[in-house]
Amino acid sequence: MDTLVIEGGRPLSGTIAIQGAKNAALPILAAGMLVEGTVIVDQVPNLLDIDVMLDILRSLGCRAEQIGQSVVLDTTSANSAHIPESLMGQMRSSIFLMGPLLARFGEVEVYQPGGCAIGERKIDLHLLGLRMLGAEIREDGNRIVCRASRLTGTDIHLDFPSVGATENLMMAAVLADGATTITNAAREPEIEDLQNFLNSMGARVSGAGTGTIRIEGVKRLVPCRYRIIPDRIVTGTLMIAAAATRGQVTLTGANPSHLTSLIHVLRRAGVQVATEGDIIRVGGVIRPKAVERIVTSPYPAFPTDLQAQLTVLLALADGVSVVKEMIFEERFRHVEELVRMGADIRVEMNSAVIRGVPRLYGTTVEATDLRAGAALVIAGLAAQGKTVVEQVHHIDRGYERIEAMFASLGARIMRYAAVPSNRVIPG
Repeated sequence: MDTLVIEGGRPLSGTIAIQGAKNAALPILAAGMLVEGTVIVDQVPNLLDIDVMLDILRSLGCRAEQIGQSVVLDTTSANSAHIPESLMGQMRSSIFLMGPLLARFGEVEVYQPGGCAIGERKIDLHLLGLRMLGAEIREDGNRIVCRASRLTGTDIHLDFPSVGATENLMMAAVLADGATTITNAAREPEIEDLQNFLNSMGARVSGAGTGTIRIEGVKRLVPCRYRIIPDRIVTGTLMIAAAATRGQVTLTGANPSHLTSLIHVLRRAGVQVATEGDIIRVGGVIRPKAVERIVTSPYPAFPTDLQAQLTVLLALADGVSVVKEMIFEERFRHVEELVRMGADIRVEMNSAVIRGVPRLYGTTVEATDLRAGAALVIAGLAAQGKTVVEQVHHIDRGYERIEAMFASLGARIMRYAAVPSNRVIPG
């Protein structure tokens, strides 16, 4: 596995453009299966998760190719509704294909999805909603088979505002007979982006971004070309990194309205944040102040996907902060690694009590999941000395060449590829 080696202690400085949103691209690529023809999606980042999704689409008979930041998806030859278990095991977001495949082919065969080990993420809400739309679902161990000769619109109330379930049910309902209403829907910007993409193909979806989404079923959709939104989590990661290294960074092509909760927290910590249109400027020239209480919750509250990164900043703050994790029960796995770097953090149930220290120290740490990995990179950038981050493949799922991203802002960071174990070294 690749490793990242970081020489810390340099403030980040400069200007950087934000990549497209992974969490918008994945459901939008899945939604491309709803139409027969060629769909082009622009601003798609080059990531491991995107590669897996394209491999899945190819396994279904599609032609799928990424050219730079654009994906060309031709679904004309799609001939399968069976997603291979080996591919589903690599990425949880593969579950997004259930709704589109069921709507188009009347059946879908999938397996329990894989992904980051950050806690229990059941797909019960997906299955319950599809049943309410008229699907017959059979579960056989890890295998799930859904069939429906025709989906019918209905009223669906989600017990929890699940992003994945909301998106899956939106996609299934666009070709259903009649109207569907989803209440207690997730409100994330990526859901609004999916709505806009579906409507660009001729769907009739409204209400995304609120708790109630309405879908009027249509007979067919038409191909389109679409540009996805900027990645708010990558944006937030860069903002926190700028603050943690006490740097000055300008982010372009961002959407500040998607990061209101983070901006509020950073300002409470004494970080300078200025916004103008699609530009965000972050300055962290002084030691940050502790923030008494932060609670992760569904959008528009503070995002769980930025909790690990923020923990690094608070570990360097003056005073005691408390972060309460309400989404994923195992999302403090980065804490143990930060403690090895000198952080003073104590985890109590679903809360982390963070007593700020003047500095962190470089050492060898391991990325346990995507966002934990990004947090450790930030810690390495801010730390004194050399930090080695192992298991970088987790980070590659969500950040496009993270070493190049930070190097462009003046960081001393290098990627080293692992030497194959069977390599023969000449003697």
